[in-house]
Amino acid sequence: MENKYRKDFPFFKAIDENEAGENKGLVYFDTAATAQRPFIVLNAMTHFYATENANPLRGLYSLSERATLAYENARATVANFINAKESAEIVFTRNASESLNLVAYSWGLNNLKAGDEICVTIMEHHSNIVPWQMICKKTGAKLVFMECDKETGIISDEEIASKINSHTKIVSVVHVSNVLGVTNPVKKIGEAAHAAGAIFIVDGAQSAPHMKVDVQDINADFFAMSGHKLCGPMGIGALYGKRALLEKMEPFLRGGEMIEYVTRETATWAEVPHKFEAGTVSAGDAVGMAAAIRYISSIGLDKIEKHDAALACRLIDGMKQIPHINIIGPKDGNKRCGIVTFTVDGVHPHDVATLLSEEHIAIRAGHHCAQPLGQYLQQTATARASLYFYNTEAEADYFLEKLSHLREWSGFKD
Repeated sequence: MENKYRKDFPFFKAIDENEAGENKGLVYFDTAATAQRPFIVLNAMTHFYATENANPLRGLYSLSERATLAYENARATVANFINAKESAEIVFTRNASESLNLVAYSWGLNNLKAGDEICVTIMEHHSNIVPWQMICKKTGAKLVFMECDKETGIISDEEIASKINSHTKIVSVVHVSNVLGVTNPVKKIGEAAHAAGAIFIVDGAQSAPHMKVDVQDINADFFAMSGHKLCGPMGIGALYGKRALLEKMEPFLRGGEMIEYVTRETATWAEVPHKFEAGTVSAGDAVGMAAAIRYISSIGLDKIEKHDAALACRLIDGMKQIPHINIIGPKDGNKRCGIVTFTVDGVHPHDVATLLSEEHIAIRAGHHCAQPLGQYLQQTATARASLYFYNTEAEADYFLEKLSHLREWSGFKD
């Protein structure tokens, strides 16, 4: 079946028209690491730098005012995309990792003490573990892990109830696991967090590109996301935060633009969200992120989610027919959010990725920045194929055909 969206991407258009040079014939199955970018995003960024390039928020001349308008319109686009109450609840950052660090430094350091607990899940990306480890070391708080079923990836109601209690002050969970592909019950977890008096943080790096996100419905206090995983540029992300919380928080970074007034002795901060955006902002990237959001919204998140599930089902159903392939996590592609993680008996995941690369297939291999999950599952490394709306059934079938030969190529005689 022809995929009409591929022509929107210079990367895939060149491949499909046999003009891709080193990328000729490449099957790109690594979107969970970063998505490809359509012409509309690249053109939006070029247009900004060609016609609106000035330092936003500072100049009193018309060009700077246009740059400011483009930047703030991008903020409004992000706010609308995840249904924030207002644009002021969106802080631009470099990525989801920086967004989570912002909350850790600005809220965690100033609100936690010895005896408090921070609750995360065992399937977190390192970006949602390491900042909290730092907070615990500095405040004396304790980091607690909710564990999941090793086969299905599901976090049970009993596990939620046993790990979130009166000592819990922060609950920070991944919306979609970048390894298992499972969608966590964030609304239910958030209700437990708020019932305990804790703030609730959601890492939406993998969910925002693949499904409709409504931060008000989830009732997240904070929500982190990255632009590059939803077809936007690298180096731009966003943090949603409820305004009441953002107003009370100290800035994460300090310097130009985030100040209101400075004397020799002290300073006061600009209003939310600007007090969290120190220095010259990445306006061109924000414009690109907004263009990416408009693009995937025009396709429809429901359609994207359905396509990702169908292709993941095709991969998993095919992999079940190949001996010595072990699927890590749920065996139902409808519950994988386009992420299929696996191992091959006798073949190291790094060798799996290398052998497939020789067949012009790009997948990820390693611990996927989720080493505690690997330790919990007793998997030091895995291979991961991650899909998006621009991938095709033909690519999935080609991948499966090459996958079936990996042990043979590695010297096994099955």
